[in-house]
Amino acid sequence: MTSPMKSPVRLGGVHHAAYRCKDAKETVEWYERMLGMTYTTAFAEDHVPSTGEYDPYMHVFLDAGGGNILAFFELPNQPHMGRDENTPAWVQHLAFKVGSYDELVAAKAHLEANGVEVLGPTHHGIFKSIYFFDPNGHRIELACDIGTDEQYSELRRVAPLMLEEWSRTKKAPRHADWLHQQANE
Repeated sequence: MTSPMKSPVRLGGVHHAAYRCKDAKETVEWYERMLGMTYTTAFAEDHVPSTGEYDPYMHVFLDAGGGNILAFFELPNQPHMGRDENTPAWVQHLAFKVGSYDELVAAKAHLEANGVEVLGPTHHGIFKSIYFFDPNGHRIELACDIGTDEQYSELRRVAPLMLEEWSRTKKAPRHADWLHQQANE
């Protein structure tokens, strides 16, 4: 058996992640007001540059901190925006990091004071997080890391073992059950 060729690609991070929105202006204002993002750039075209297809759009970019950019497309000529009904709503989400548990709690209070329904904090063993939806129906998570170097090291060690077991059995491997035991203490 030959080993797979090592990829020559050297990524420098995520340039941007792009999602669809119902209203570009409302989306920009919501992310600025709720999450403190800075609106940086907009592209608007009548024809899609990569395909040449006629499909007018507004493409907006927001700075999420740390060199991470979140972008949205408003597509007025496309059918009403929906979501993958075969995937549970909790699966597809955007997760952003906050610096501490105190910041997480403050973010929850800010969101709730602005009428946003927030779930959590939820304890995941090595991080705690809250969940809510943006005006487009995208699920958003804010998370703060609380794990130790030893815990992260152990998770890296068992990750390949867990993936291999999952691939064979399609049942949740138990290599990291200690995460949930700590969460319930």
